[in-house]
Amino acid sequence: MRAMSIEPIGALTVLAGLICLWLGTGALVHGLAITAVLGAAAALFIGGANVLPGHLMVAFLAFGVLSRRRESVAVIKALHPNEPGFWFACLVAYGVASAILMPRVLAGVTPIIPLGTSVFEDTGSTVPLTPVSSNLTQSVHLCATLLCLLTLTAVASTRQGFTVVLSAILAYCVANLAFALIDVATYLTGTQELLSFIRNARYTLHTDSEVAGMKRIVGSYTETSVFARSTLGVFGFTGTLWLYGVQRALTGSLAAFSFVLIVLSTSSTGLVGAPIMLLLLYATALVSLVQGRAGGHAGLFAFYAPVIGLAVVLLLLLNPEATAEVRSYVDLVVLNKAESDSGVERSSWNVVSFQNFLDSWGLGVGLGTTRASSFAVALLASVGIPGALFFAIFALECFLRPRGSIGSLEADAAVAARNGYAGLLLGDLLVSPVIDQGLLFCMFAALSIAARPRRGEVRAVPPIPAGARL
Repeated sequence: MRAMSIEPIGALTVLAGLICLWLGTGALVHGLAITAVLGAAAALFIGGANVLPGHLMVAFLAFGVLSRRRESVAVIKALHPNEPGFWFACLVAYGVASAILMPRVLAGVTPIIPLGTSVFEDTGSTVPLTPVSSNLTQSVHLCATLLCLLTLTAVASTRQGFTVVLSAILAYCVANLAFALIDVATYLTGTQELLSFIRNARYTLHTDSEVAGMKRIVGSYTETSVFARSTLGVFGFTGTLWLYGVQRALTGSLAAFSFVLIVLSTSSTGLVGAPIMLLLLYATALVSLVQGRAGGHAGLFAFYAPVIGLAVVLLLLLNPEATAEVRSYVDLVVLNKAESDSGVERSSWNVVSFQNFLDSWGLGVGLGTTRASSFAVALLASVGIPGALFFAIFALECFLRPRGSIGSLEADAAVAARNGYAGLLLGDLLVSPVIDQGLLFCMFAALSIAARPRRGEVRAVPPIPAGARL
């Protein structure tokens, strides 16, 4: 068995974590946000498993938060049955238990497409239900996600901590955009090797692919669909903040650039998700106007968005060549995707995984056991009806329950977090093979959970240096 080894990016993450511990919780949260972007990097290798820089930073954040009495109490409160964190903890508990028990109790009951390695030879086809390596890795990942969610919720439970988490998410958005531009720039200049130190994970990486002569934008992730999924979340979050007038110059620029990158990424996930997110933002603007709680940008967006959309359609209709180019691009990236080898393979994963759900009598075949190509199918196949119910209650309590005083910064940030999560969920429903939704999901959820009604709130986000102590 291969021993543990640390990579250069891992050593930098450890150094950054130690410095952030010394600077305080504000620096730890910002450090987590920056490292969470590095989806193609491996800080450590433990045997054949990759430990992402973000997960390593979660350990530093947890140590920093749990070493303080007030934050430790807040972590425990976040697990109260009246809190969304309780239901996510139930999902994690059931998921870990299912990963241990189901592949053994139901061994051979149904054929699976294993997510990890098993005792059977990897032929790319189905094998009898059996324990796989990803039962362990996905259990660890989901536990890390729970730990991150609880610690961030504890940090955001104070007014200063709330603004720290909000500021950290904006830092994530900036980093996501910056790495996308660096990805394109290094590709055009033939200097992709400069990013090799953050593209060292032992996954299959698709960082140099093209479609119709266009670079498939991956940013700091493993492939285009993962980048598009993350950027849909960024677009929903920053677009909503812009509508509400929170740091308009920054959030407006991030939303506009994110939308452009989604469209140019050549990802079918992005092209399908972008118009849906635009409709969600438009609905948010209309609701805000009805409630009388939005600034001028919501009104302008509600009025001009349909006008601009109609103008674009008319221009395309008047220019047959441009229309043909757009139709060809959409056909290539979206409409023909289902007929491609990749599309057929992914569809077969979902068919087999759903059959696993049925063959397990609705209990699931275990967290991390089977490979799917949709979050919904992965949820049912892995943790069955009990896990799906736990997740549904968590999501409803976390993102759909009204929070904060109408018109306050907290209420606006909670809506932005909900719309940001809608972008992530949309991407996951289209392509995700697992139920762990990552660290940006934790930041959105913590921000939404922590929002509470308060009077006399200021609308501006106070500037918080990355090293601010709490």
